[in-house]
Amino acid sequence: MLMCTLPECQARDTPTDKLWAPLNAWCGQEVDRAEKPCTMQRGIFWSRELEEQVPPGFAAEEAAAWLSAARAARVASLERGGCGRSSNRLARLSDGSRACVRYGINPEQIQGEALSYHLAGVLGMQERLPPMALALVEARGRQWEPVREELRGSHWAEGAVVSLTRWVDNLTAVVAPEPWGAEPGAGRRLQPLSAGELVGLSPSQLVELVQWSDLILFDYLTANFDRLVSNLFSLQWDPRVMRRATSNLLRGPDGGLVFMDNEAGLVHGYRLLAMWDPYNEPLLRSVCVFREGTARRVAELHRRRSAAAELRRRYRAREPLWARLGFLSERQAELLQARVDFVHRHIAHCRAQAAVL
Repeated sequence: MLMCTLPECQARDTPTDKLWAPLNAWCGQEVDRAEKPCTMQRGIFWSRELEEQVPPGFAAEEAAAWLSAARAARVASLERGGCGRSSNRLARLSDGSRACVRYGINPEQIQGEALSYHLAGVLGMQERLPPMALALVEARGRQWEPVREELRGSHWAEGAVVSLTRWVDNLTAVVAPEPWGAEPGAGRRLQPLSAGELVGLSPSQLVELVQWSDLILFDYLTANFDRLVSNLFSLQWDPRVMRRATSNLLRGPDGGLVFMDNEAGLVHGYRLLAMWDPYNEPLLRSVCVFREGTARRVAELHRRRSAAAELRRRYRAREPLWARLGFLSERQAELLQARVDFVHRHIAHCRAQAAVL
């Protein structure tokens, strides 16, 4: 599935199609399903059988209920710690739930968080992200009045837009699975996973790879550099970094991956493409197996040239404060469509490779 993700060593790795070739026939061969689930179908897609084993994450109905309650609730208390930067706070809401309140260093970070959340909805993978809503800081407003004194100490600007992200208990760190693991002393080269090793993976390991394939595609579209890409960048100083927890990625109590803190996506990430695409693009190219639903949505956005329009429609319909932060600029909208088109071409390339095996 994966090749070296760094430009310097990409040419030295095993071709992706050869790496995956022994797996492409799993669904067409006689296998003991009690021991090994059907893994792939039509050469480049995870099987439905395997996808059905992926933990459900944040169901749409559950997320909608929380968002409605959070927007109506008052902030009962604000606490430091547990939510990233020192400017952020952990809020306890009047309905008893908790949320991370993120105050961006600049508004584009909150805009990126919100737009990334809704792009995940367009792509059909929003269940992997905690529910997120925007809120307007008004010390004398109904929502914030109980914590007026705490707001003075936070140094948040009156009228600033912050994000409220549902707090999830019992999250644990995630280390990148073996395809990305770099052996000690391997320097900047990431070791590819051999087909034999992949065949031997347990169903739970394969289920995790299904989620990773979505994550890598999502982070490429949003140009998010503050997750696996930042770990890859650090390989030049720390050859063991891929053995450590992946930034902004956690595991939920049900075992599913949770894509956290997406504020580097889209707006901020698009400003820094020249720096981070030498890592993000090879990482995308290293994946040649996808969730079929994700590939279908990408194909539709490509065919209709509608990536920005679909995101805008969903954002405006589901986020009451969308106008406070605005939408992508014309240039950013063009970049989003261009990245959708690139992903579509990459999937087509993988399909063509699988067809000749």
